[in-house]
Amino acid sequence: MEIRYHSTRSNTETITASQAILKGLADDGGLFVPTEIPRFDFDIADLPSMTYQETAYEVMKLFLTDFTEDELKYCINSAYDKKFDTELIAPLVEKDGAHYLELFHGKTIAFKDMALSILPYLMTTSAKKNGVKNEIVILTATSGDTGKAALAGFADVEGTSIIVFYPKDGVSPIQKKQMVTEPGKNTFVVGINGNFDDAQTGVKNIFADKELAKKLDENGYQFSSANSINIGRLVPQAVYYVYAYGQLVKNGTIKSGDKINVVVPTGNFGNILAAYYAKNMGLPIEKLVCASNENKVLFDFFDNGTYDRKREFILTSSPSMDILISSNLERLIYRITGDDTAKTAEFMKNLSEKGEYTITADMKEKLVDFAGGYATEEQTAGEIAKVYADTGYVLDPHTAVASYVRRSVLSDDPLPAVVASTASPYKFTRSVMQAIDGAKYESMEDFELVDELCKLSKVEIPYAVESIRTAPILHKTICEKDEMRDVVINRLIKS
Repeated sequence: MEIRYHSTRSNTETITASQAILKGLADDGGLFVPTEIPRFDFDIADLPSMTYQETAYEVMKLFLTDFTEDELKYCINSAYDKKFDTELIAPLVEKDGAHYLELFHGKTIAFKDMALSILPYLMTTSAKKNGVKNEIVILTATSGDTGKAALAGFADVEGTSIIVFYPKDGVSPIQKKQMVTEPGKNTFVVGINGNFDDAQTGVKNIFADKELAKKLDENGYQFSSANSINIGRLVPQAVYYVYAYGQLVKNGTIKSGDKINVVVPTGNFGNILAAYYAKNMGLPIEKLVCASNENKVLFDFFDNGTYDRKREFILTSSPSMDILISSNLERLIYRITGDDTAKTAEFMKNLSEKGEYTITADMKEKLVDFAGGYATEEQTAGEIAKVYADTGYVLDPHTAVASYVRRSVLSDDPLPAVVASTASPYKFTRSVMQAIDGAKYESMEDFELVDELCKLSKVEIPYAVESIRTAPILHKTICEKDEMRDVVINRLIKS
């Protein structure tokens, strides 16, 4: 069965998976969605015996139907190789009543590596399939982790270049240093005076700029995205939930066919949307628990049906979740309207112009699969301290948010809970160490804290952190949020 893609805001034109990956964002500003979510064509009882790579093929082939078997297996095997520091790629660790799905064993020690390791291969394969001659310019906004993972994935990849915008004062010191020390010759990193929503809106406006697209085409360039708005980012993220289920069966926690709950720390809504897609494909998930930090726009949405971005933007210890405009929620809105593109477009227009929208009672009933919860800064720090004191296991702040929400929302639920562990604690050493013993570590420098975390956790310092300890700063550009378009033009068009 061929799966094609169209915008969440219009279904008059459908395109192939490879074309959707190349475009990133639809011309009308919508996100590409499949004409239908395919069902598994394999027996989930076979999952325990499948490797991560084999699981990835069985899931991704159902979405990327214009890729040949050889093309897709080439992409998968090139991505999920020795660049991950564990053979299992995404191991499950059982601690304190939860099953933490460790998604941070890639090159940049964050879950974004899981999809951004394969996206460059999907992108370059798509370019060849579609006879693209232009250089593909990856244009991305980051709240901390996507940026470095995208930079690492696309660095020095032939036929591509990448420009990353990040909030200058809205990422952790380690996240920032990971980005600004990136040596790839085709990479460009820009800090903006603004927050992640400003960066994301600026990138979307650049994508929608037809005049700029024409100018770039004349100079041999075309845009695509490495954010989770790109369907090539989203599809690989569904894989690790399927793989985790197989591991739960393999280790005897559940029997094949038993239901589980999934808890995901959520900002832009891509990671939990991937779990929702996996559920709709046939994975036995009971509840999808959306865990928010103090920027709890998603918690409020699931609670009362109104998405309202008109609120204070709070900088927290979990910066990858400091988001008030959750782009991927648009794909869920499309689903719960009954795949109605006109209604979806109207909701998104209201969000853009009025700052909010409220879904109908019928739509809210279709959110029965979801539950929401949130953790304050104090509760997040308390969770890090509690889990460490009880088990010796160290959580990063994003995972701690999800861990706290699991404890509060699913306290009486007997089903096993998979908690998406989205980053290594080494990316957020100051927040982690202060949560464990604030007075002891308060005066230490960032890399002193790295060494202390190593002693405390008995986990080797990842190369991703050790390699930037003395690395030179290579990217120093800072701009205002309304200067992003000019920065892109000046970077690409020298004349």
